[in-house]
Amino acid sequence: MTALTAEELSFFKNYGYLLKSNAIPTSLCQRLVDRMWESAPAHLDRDNPKTWTKISLENASNDPLLVHQGTRWQLRSASTEQLLIDAAWHPTIVGWAEQLLGEGTLRKHTVGGKPMGSWGVAWPGGPVDPQLGEGVRGIYATLPLGDEPSPDALHTDGHPFHLGVVLLLEDSPSNGGAFKIWPGSHRRFYPLFPMQYDQARIPFYEHLPSFKGLIHPKEYLEEVRAVEADTDPVDCHGKAGDLVFWHHRMGHMAGHNTAVPPCIRQAMLYDFCKTDLDTMRLTPPHEDMWQDWGQALQNADAPVSNALKQAQRLT
Repeated sequence: MTALTAEELSFFKNYGYLLKSNAIPTSLCQRLVDRMWESAPAHLDRDNPKTWTKISLENASNDPLLVHQGTRWQLRSASTEQLLIDAAWHPTIVGWAEQLLGEGTLRKHTVGGKPMGSWGVAWPGGPVDPQLGEGVRGIYATLPLGDEPSPDALHTDGHPFHLGVVLLLEDSPSNGGAFKIWPGSHRRFYPLFPMQYDQARIPFYEHLPSFKGLIHPKEYLEEVRAVEADTDPVDCHGKAGDLVFWHHRMGHMAGHNTAVPPCIRQAMLYDFCKTDLDTMRLTPPHEDMWQDWGQALQNADAPVSNALKQAQRLT
C-alpha cells in the first residue's frame, strides 16, 4: 500500500473528500458485480444496453433488503456476506482509513450478521438507517436516467458515522452517476447541528402520523441553499476499483446517470466508524472538528498544490 501523503491528508481536511485509484483489484470488482447481477430486475439483460432502462411501476419493489425503484437497484441483503466485507476491508483501504481515523480504531463489520435493511425503514415513508446494519450498506446500482430533467439537490446523512466510502465496481464515466459531493461543505455543516455525529429525529406515532423524521435546523437549511448557490459540485467518476472517501457531514447526492453511451453505475457503499463512536456522540461539535480523528490527520498542515486540486477535479 502507498500511504496517503501529508498533502492528501490536508486536502481531505480542507475539502472533505479524497479520490483514490486502484483501491481493490478489478478481479475482485468483477466478483462483486457478478454477485449484484444475481439480484437484477427482470427486464435487464447484462449484455444488452438497450434493456438498461428504468424499472416500471408494475415491477417496482421497495423491499428494504432489495430495492428496485425507478433508476435505483440496491442490494442490501448481501451486505454481511464474506465477499463484500473482504472487499470493504481490503488492506489498502484499511490502511488509508486508519491514517484518517487512527490505527486500530475501526469498528469491524460482522460476516453473517444482520444486513442493513433488516429492521425496515427508519420511519414510515423514510429511508433505511445505515447504522442499523452489521456490514456494508450494500451494492448500489444507478440505471440510466434517460432524457428527464435532473436538477442537483444535496443532502447530508443523519445517522452517526465518521467516514463514508463509495467504491466503484465498474468504470463510471463523467455524468455516469458515480457520486457527487460539494467540496468544503463539511466545514460549513458540521457546527450547525446540536450533536456532532447524529441528527435529531421526531419519533413516529401511528395516531399522530404527520410529524416524523429528521429535524433540520433552520441554520442548516439556509446553509444548504447557500452551498448549492456558491459551490460547484464534484463528480466523483472513475474506474473500477477507484473510491472516494467523504466526511460524514459532507453535502452529497447520488449522481444522475446521463452518460452516453449508457452505462450502469455499480458501486459498493459503506461507512467506517471508530470503536468509541458511542462516547463521541455525547459531545456537541468541537471547535476543532478533527479532535476525534487520527493523529496523522490532525497533524496534517501541508499546502495543497494545484496539481492535486486538478487530480481531485476541483479545477
